Amino acid sequence: MPGKNHDAIIVLDFGAQYSQLIARRVRECGVYSQIYPFTVSADEIRRINPKGIIFSGGPSSVKTPGSPRPDKEIFSLGIPILGICYGLQVMSEMLGGNVTCPEKKEYGLQNIDVVDSSTELLCNISAKSQVWMSHGDSVDRIPTGFKVTATTPTCPYAAIEDPARRFYGVQFHPEVVHSVEGDKMIRSFVLDICKASADWNMGSFVSDAVESIRKTVGNKRVLCGLSGGVDSSVAAVLIHKAIGDQLVCVFVNNGMLRKNEAESVLELFGKHFNMNLQYADATDEFLSALKGVTEPEAKRKIIGKVFVDTFYREARKCGDVSFLAQGTLYPDVIESRSPSGGPSATIKSHHNVGGLPEDLKWELLEPLKELFKDEVRALGKELGLPDELVYRHPFPGPGLGVRCIGEVTKERLDTLRDVDSIFIEEIRKAGLYDKIWQALADLLPVKSVGVQGDERTYREVCTLRAVTSEDAMTADWYRMPYDVLQRAASRICNEVKGVNRVLYDITSKPPGTIEWE
Repeated sequence: MPGKNHDAIIVLDFGAQYSQLIARRVRECGVYSQIYPFTVSADEIRRINPKGIIFSGGPSSVKTPGSPRPDKEIFSLGIPILGICYGLQVMSEMLGGNVTCPEKKEYGLQNIDVVDSSTELLCNISAKSQVWMSHGDSVDRIPTGFKVTATTPTCPYAAIEDPARRFYGVQFHPEVVHSVEGDKMIRSFVLDICKASADWNMGSFVSDAVESIRKTVGNKRVLCGLSGGVDSSVAAVLIHKAIGDQLVCVFVNNGMLRKNEAESVLELFGKHFNMNLQYADATDEFLSALKGVTEPEAKRKIIGKVFVDTFYREARKCGDVSFLAQGTLYPDVIESRSPSGGPSATIKSHHNVGGLPEDLKWELLEPLKELFKDEVRALGKELGLPDELVYRHPFPGPGLGVRCIGEVTKERLDTLRDVDSIFIEEIRKAGLYDKIWQALADLLPVKSVGVQGDERTYREVCTLRAVTSEDAMTADWYRMPYDVLQRAASRICNEVKGVNRVLYDITSKPPGTIEWE
């Protein structure tokens, strides 16, 4: 794996919603981290040889029969352990302490009292630091060898430690932003207690990944479905850096790309990066298959099928290929793996090439599967990709086909392309693009009466949407400045022939979704 040449901290996942966040916080310290199911054996951990282990939180109660437990031999490995919330409780229970379910539980913000400033874990934080609590069970007797280092009015064991064995536990969540000095605690554990070297960065990742790709591929050839999105673009450039013309990229134009996007992809990857790029303009095929279709899921399935058929046809023209490259990210890998250690499932089909004929027998090459999205963007910068691509907003695999509400036609797509282009341009001009998670325009299947140039018009309606989010699981509508909306709406109605009315969508997620379809 790309982190093999670096010190590592592993996170044991007990089903916590914050496990990925813990791993990201460790990486922010410049140290490689990876998430494993809590069922990982002590022998496997010994083989991995991490500098430290973090037990995540989790929804279970340690008092429930069959609740998650790590291999008890982990405590004999001599490796520092930090238990967070459930991780603290399960460590206490397994080492001879006791956990109960008190009447008063703690949820939300709380201030801890640091009662032992000599502790390595808490030595750099203030005496009454604000933290985020979220627990029902609590430790009511700590194991032999442990001491209390922090309390709250209702939690006498908010933080404990056994410095001789280098075991530490906190009842709160230092990984979330609400714990204002949580990053300091994690840094103290990772760098001071575990003595991990802070040498994990995108420069070192590139070196490791190039070596790994070359070793895996040898003299064989790799096929990559290039979409022009962040993930596939970064994966393609990284693989090309490693093996050059052994990589062949197929770029399928489904006719539902943004304005001038096909030309930009061909220019950047074909000419600037000098890649072996095969271009297939399948616009007519996609639009023919979508004729008369209005139901959202049916549209997505048709677009997916035509894409696979087109990609398969183009792949056959590439000759002998042994590997299929995909831009799979670490969250995809984690989400496809159950906390109990079940096998990985197929990666999301709308992000990657799925449903290809079995006779192709390609091996998967997933050079980004160790990275989070923000790290992929940093990697893109390291590889020389332009900011406009690296920091672009999420864009759906089916493209404007799912933003052209109702029937998808060339005329409606051209109208939507112009609307979308103006909206994004005005957001960029206002310096707002990087403050927004995702901005998009939809063309609605309704028409309205308007007056343009002293004439009565009857044209389509578009809606603009912009949201803020951390991970797209939830999203809030962006409070767009009125002057930006006014300029965008004015330009759309004046410059786009098919539209005479502009709406702004102020629906959050939930109850709505970010995309309309």
